Amino acid sequence: MHGMNNLRGVDLNLLVILDALLAERHVSRTASRLNMSQPAVSHALARLRHLFDDPLLIRRDGRLVPSAKAIEIVPALTAALRQVRELLGPGGFDPAKEQRTFRLAMSDYGSAVILPDLLQMLRREAPGIDLVITQSSRDSMLRLVLDGDCDLALGVFPELPERLETEQLFIEKFACLADRGSLNGRDRLDIDTYLARPHVLVAMKDEPSAEIDVALHAIGRTRRLAATLPHWGNAPRLIQGTDLVLTVARKALALHERDPALVVFEPPFSIPPFPFVQVWHERRTRDSAHLWLRKAIANVSAHLHLK
Repeated sequence: MHGMNNLRGVDLNLLVILDALLAERHVSRTASRLNMSQPAVSHALARLRHLFDDPLLIRRDGRLVPSAKAIEIVPALTAALRQVRELLGPGGFDPAKEQRTFRLAMSDYGSAVILPDLLQMLRREAPGIDLVITQSSRDSMLRLVLDGDCDLALGVFPELPERLETEQLFIEKFACLADRGSLNGRDRLDIDTYLARPHVLVAMKDEPSAEIDVALHAIGRTRRLAATLPHWGNAPRLIQGTDLVLTVARKALALHERDPALVVFEPPFSIPPFPFVQVWHERRTRDSAHLWLRKAIANVSAHLHLK
């Protein structure tokens, strides 16, 4: 490849900086990732532009986008850096010493289910890694990952655009929550009693809450929604002392299964389960710190069902 000729005789650190710039598309985030100052990264970019006789990254609408030349040299750059890393061995990444900020996109459901165990593990094993969590619609989360503004998106993504990689973390089912006193000694509701009750709908941006009503329509039934909320964090507290029923993702109710005032039970009709996944851009697949974080999230997720 033509671009490979330009890689000969180049300061290796410059190639590492170029690789990070093309992944982050942001000078200050590249500086943070490489533990460098912003002026040092800007200076390196100026040297790289001179070296390749090309702007490499062009500012457009407030963000940096790669030039045609930058896109052309990515395969050669990736291959060259991989060979160097193999040569130097795996000693480059040490979670205990790594200092880096990762940006994760997820709903408050994802935050409640994943973050408690993940943050405990990070404080124990990688205290220099910081997390910034953002929440937006499903499409916005994927756009953030595509544009390099987010390292990982966690949620339910039935369709993924090209260049995004995915890993299933767990399969989630639905469960119902009701006030124990309102059940008159029963531990569940049959379909008719369930539908006679008023319901709370959590219409979250990245969880398939619409599946509940789709499943009801499939058996020719509907339910009355007495309250519709944009997130489930406060929803369980609204159930106690009422005749309301909440039907949400089961792991969201884990904290309430031992609450004596509430009862968690299976829905009295079939609702399809759904996969909860993590999604990242293919250009981050071989980044050793990113790979470590993905494995950490997968390990945390694998232990969720054991609790």
